[in-house]
Parts: sequence; C-alpha cells; structure tokens
Amino acid sequence: MHTVTIILILVLTVVLCGFLARSRWVKLPLPLIQIAGGTGLAVFGVQVPLDPDIFFLLFIPPLLFLDGWRIPKGAFFSDARSILMLAIGLVLFTVLGMGFFIDWLIPSVPLAVAFALGAILSPTDPVAVSAIAAGNPIPPRLMHILEGESLLNDASGLVCFTFAVGAMMTGGFSIGAASLSFLQEAGGGIIIGLAISWGVGLANKWLVSKVGEEPGLQILISILIPFAAYLGAEQIHGSGILAAATAGVSMHYADLIGRPLAATRTQRKAVWDTVQLVLNGVIFVMLGAQLPTTVAGLPAASAEIGAGSAWKLPLFVIAITVGLTFMRFLWVFISMKLTLFKHHKKVAGEPKDAALLARPSLRLLLVASFAGVRGALTLAGILTLPLFLPDGTRFPARDLVIFLAMGVILLSLLLASVTLPLLTKGLVFAPPARRSTEERNARAAAAEAAIARLEKVCEGIDKNDKQQVVTEAANRLIEAYRRRLAYGESSNDEAMRLQELARAERSLRLEALNAERDELFRRRISGELDDTIHLRLLREIDLLEATLEE
Repeated sequence: MHTVTIILILVLTVVLCGFLARSRWVKLPLPLIQIAGGTGLAVFGVQVPLDPDIFFLLFIPPLLFLDGWRIPKGAFFSDARSILMLAIGLVLFTVLGMGFFIDWLIPSVPLAVAFALGAILSPTDPVAVSAIAAGNPIPPRLMHILEGESLLNDASGLVCFTFAVGAMMTGGFSIGAASLSFLQEAGGGIIIGLAISWGVGLANKWLVSKVGEEPGLQILISILIPFAAYLGAEQIHGSGILAAATAGVSMHYADLIGRPLAATRTQRKAVWDTVQLVLNGVIFVMLGAQLPTTVAGLPAASAEIGAGSAWKLPLFVIAITVGLTFMRFLWVFISMKLTLFKHHKKVAGEPKDAALLARPSLRLLLVASFAGVRGALTLAGILTLPLFLPDGTRFPARDLVIFLAMGVILLSLLLASVTLPLLTKGLVFAPPARRSTEERNARAAAAEAAIARLEKVCEGIDKNDKQQVVTEAANRLIEAYRRRLAYGESSNDEAMRLQELARAERSLRLEALNAERDELFRRRISGELDDTIHLRLLREIDLLEATLEE
C-alpha cells in the first residue's frame, strides 16, 4: 500500500506541476518545476526511493521505444553518420577527456573512478533533451540529430561505465576484451530489438487476420514490446536500452506490415501520449526528490577530498560542467565539418536550415552544445556504483562522485533552460523544400486515387432512388477532392486565397461543432437525451473535429 501511495503522489505532483508550468505567472521550463516539486515532496517527508534496477526496467524501455518509434526515419538514416559520430565518437572522446580532467582536478579520485564518472556523464538524456528543446525553434535537422544521438548514446555510455567500474573492482583493463564486450552488447541489443518487434508484428498480423482487430489489445501489445525487448536483451547479456530503442525504430515498419485500423492508431497515440507525459514527469520529480539526500551527503563527499574543502564541491561541479560543454562544442564542430559539410557539397537545392548546418555558425554550435543535457539516467547509473571493493574496503570516492553527478545534472538542465531560449530566439526555419514537394505530391496522388475510386463506385450503381443518393454523395466528395487538388495547382495568389478560404471554412465548421456539442450537453443535463446516445453523438463530433486539426 505504501508503494501505491507513493506512485499516486508522484502522478499528482506531475499534474500539479503541469498546471503550474502553463500558468502565466511561472516562466520556468517544466522539467525544473517538476524537479522543484520532487524536492518539495522530500522536504515534507515523502520518501521517494530510486532503485536503479527498477528505474531502468520501468522507465527507460518505454520512453526509448517511443522516441525510436516517433523519430523521423528518413532524417534518422540520412544523418546516420552525424548521429553515430555523436553517439559513439563523442562518448569515447568525453570518457577519455573527462576521465583525465577529473583525475587532474580531484587527485583523491582514482583514475578508474574518474573514467566511470566521465562515462556516466557522457550520454545525453533523451527525456531531458526532448523536454528542454520543446518550445525552442531548433532547426529540424539539428533536432533530429540530437534525438538520434540521445537515443543511441545511452548504450555506449553505460558500457564504458561498466568497464570503468570493472577496472576499479579488478584492478585491470583490456582494450580487446572491452571492444569485444561492446560489440556483443550492442549487437545483441539490436538483434533482439529487431526480432521482438518484427516477430510480434508478424504474429499480430496473422492473429488479426483470423479474429479481427481490437484497438485495446493492440495498445497493450505496443506497451509490452519495449519491456520484452529490454528483458530479452538482458537475458543474453546484450544492451536492453539499445534493444528497446531498436524495437521502437522498427515498430514503424512493423506497422506498415500490419496496417492497423484508424481507431487503433488514434487511441494508441492518445495512450502513448499519456504514458510519455506521466513517465517524463515522474522521472524529473524523482530526480528532485533525491536532492535533499544529496545535500545531506555533502559532509561525506567533502571528507573524501579533505576536511574543510566543502566549499570546493560547487566549483568542481561548475568545472566539470564547463569541461563537458567545451568538449561537446569541440566535437560537434569537428563532426559537423566532417559529415554535414561533405553531404552538403553533394546535395543541391538544400533548404536554408540545411545550409546553416552545413556551414554551422557559432550560434548553432552553441545550441547543439548546450542541448546536450544530462538527466535521471545519469543519476540512476551512478547509484549503481558498488558500496565495497572485493577486499571489503569502501568503494573510493563513491559519495563524492554521486554528488558531482547530481550537481552536473542540475546545472546542465539549468544552463540549457536559460541559454537555449536566448540562442534560438528569432530563429525561423522554412520546411525543407524536398519534404514540401513530397507532401504536396502525396496529397495530390491521394486525392486523385480517391476521385478514381469514387468514380468507379458510381459507374457500377443502378439508377434507382437509393443509388441516386449514393451518387450525389459521391459527387460531393469528388468536388471536395478536386478543390483540394486545386490548392496545389493554382498560382501563388490564387493558392493563398484558397488557403484563406479553407481556414475560414475550418473556423466556421469548428464553431458549428462547438454549438452542436453545447446543445448535446444541454439536453443531457436536462434529461432530454439518454447517456448512451449522448456519448455516441459526442464521439462523432469529436472525430469530425479531429479531421479539422491543422
């Protein structure tokens, strides 16, 4: 019962923080408000334990799965070189650079522990990246690269962290064994993720063909897939995190095979949006709830660097954060020059934002650098440090590195929250020309296919009274589709006028639907309308309104 109470309190805190963030009196980003809410819970005596094993199982798989599922696949694969340069190259660069830097900055921290801290600080948190970047006009291509990086660098960072801790525990390290282990974990995670996603997709398609499709069951299946991928990969000592992300990426293609119903897609999106909102919020609330414990550990952390040196701890946090940002800035600059510039020379007619990325300005380099925020994944990882070495002695500098990790998380979130709105202020990016053309052609082709199908239906109808009604309805639809085609074929001035006409019509339709909804509510309250009929009619209006969304 205590656990259930804690869960309900966490969800309630997420709800209250969401309302507070949307109020006009509060201008702080939602993640910082949620962290403050979690801190408030801890101050008032609500203990929120953070078990790393449970955290990795319950929170990370569904969120990474969803990020992989929703990331634009074309952008992900077209910028694969840039993403891998950040997801693997930057992680290794950060581990080595920060390891030696921390060892020099704090001599009392052993080199292996310094490497462990550098490793767990190297991956950016996908939840934090998405939350901080929301609402800031980051160039679409750069945002896709950052999302792809945060999707893949968790596995490489955690593998490096495991190697560093193992070196501290055993006193030895082998590059050959580490490389082989990395390939085994990464390869196993990718294979399991693909196998689970495609296997479930094919089995589900066969079952649906036999018994029909039930949206509720389809939603449950989609929720179970990331956990199955994570646990399956862990069983073969692969990367469960990479398996969940891979399953999410391949889920898009499994959907193409299964072709779910529109009702399934609509309801599934609503459920997953809610899951994402709750899990994201709870992560930040739990992160804030650990803050008082971290502050309480200041004496133990300062004792590990010498008595009377507590005042140095905030300086160490600032120095490490600055070092991480500088190394990221340097690597982002190099990787963009090596990957995006070469790509731009081969592609003609790129849009403005792609050109900016191909010749990155200092402003965009700083955006990419400050967007690399750390989150609860780093904290959960650092808490897995063992308490004792094999000989029974305490793990060196454990309290210190936990405090440093927590401090860097909070400072990176604060820096991103402050700097990104300033750096991105006034940036406006047109949609990519190629994508605009593809969308226009796809809309035209879909409309032409609809017209052809309706005309074919009308040809086979006998001219009796009932069929004449069907023909008249089909002709109305055909006229609507022809108007849609006219938008893309008209001159610029005429197209603008037609778009304004469509917006005006949409506004009037929405007003009419609101009037219908108000009347239904009035009749239901007065008892003139049965509850079942009211809900059915209300859903019809809601679905009509959904078709009018821009």
